[in-house]
Amino acid sequence: MKKTIQFALLFAAFFLPFACGKQSPDKQAQLDQLKDQRTQIETQIIALEKELGSAAGTPQRVKIVGLTEVNPTVFRHFIDLQGKIDAEDNVAATAKMPGTLTRIYVKNGDVVKRGQLLAQIDDDIMRRSLSEVELQLKTAEDLYNRQKGLWDQKIGTEIQYIQAKSNKEAMEQRIATTKEQLGQTRIYAPIGGTVDYVVLKIGQAISPGMPLCNILNLSNLKIQGEAPEVYASKVRQGDQVNVYFPDLKKEITTKVKYVSKSINTTNRTFTVECLLPQNADYRANMIAVMKIVDYQKPNAITVPVNVIQTAEDGDFVLIADKTGDKQATARKAPIKQGNNYNGEVEILSGLKKGDQVITTGFQEVNNGEKISF
Repeated sequence: MKKTIQFALLFAAFFLPFACGKQSPDKQAQLDQLKDQRTQIETQIIALEKELGSAAGTPQRVKIVGLTEVNPTVFRHFIDLQGKIDAEDNVAATAKMPGTLTRIYVKNGDVVKRGQLLAQIDDDIMRRSLSEVELQLKTAEDLYNRQKGLWDQKIGTEIQYIQAKSNKEAMEQRIATTKEQLGQTRIYAPIGGTVDYVVLKIGQAISPGMPLCNILNLSNLKIQGEAPEVYASKVRQGDQVNVYFPDLKKEITTKVKYVSKSINTTNRTFTVECLLPQNADYRANMIAVMKIVDYQKPNAITVPVNVIQTAEDGDFVLIADKTGDKQATARKAPIKQGNNYNGEVEILSGLKKGDQVITTGFQEVNNGEKISF
């Protein structure tokens, strides 16, 4: 039958120009007529082929796809921040007066108590000054005692007695001041903790504000990050935070402890701090990836973002309406999207529990086509 139709098509294409040429001299009209006839014949051929195929029991080609059943799940949207571990007690031990270091009593890793002596600055000149003032005080005290004895006997003038007393008290004040300055040649631990890094060595000069060493107390740690200003209305104290430590290959769950009330004018960010349980593996300034939960829905319908397609009438996904054990028909399901995170999209409407979404091979499937899975 197929060969007969093809022969008829060739016969018509060969002899029709001669017949048409006699009826009309317009060659363009002849060409259009031939094209119309060819289209009609090809349509008939396709229809007959389908009928012959069905009559012979030839199975139609069915596209194979992969399905994923829709089930409600917890959907969370996170704000991702780059943070670090910081110690609440991370203090530099500094000097109160300039000088040269003559003694350093600690080394890296030493555990110290608050007020413990850490280092000594050269105090030789200060001690000499103290000895000089103490000698002057003895003289002033001797003069004062003599003058007081005379004044008690009503000998001498009151002015002489007052001057002797004033000189003695002035020397006492100078000694107290000198001793206080002498105490400032010693550097003490401002907090208790572990000596993390001794910066200077014996013989080097130190001045006020210059650190001798850092002292860390790892019993009170926190995680600190900088969030962009756009999230200022979304981050709140008490929000859940998932924290991942790349160096430790470890993840923990904690909560936001503090949210800064001001915006940094330089980089337009605000500070977010989280609680961190005590652990020997943590180190100050260690990198921490913070994921703050700013949206959560307990029974959300979600699909992979790559299966969503867009048409003139909106977004849609293809779902399978099962017609047999391994057979189904593809159907277009219009949807409305919500939040998306990490490749998953929340579906607000258009899908329900139990729907079979085509997640593999959906690019080759059209609405209404037969599919196999």
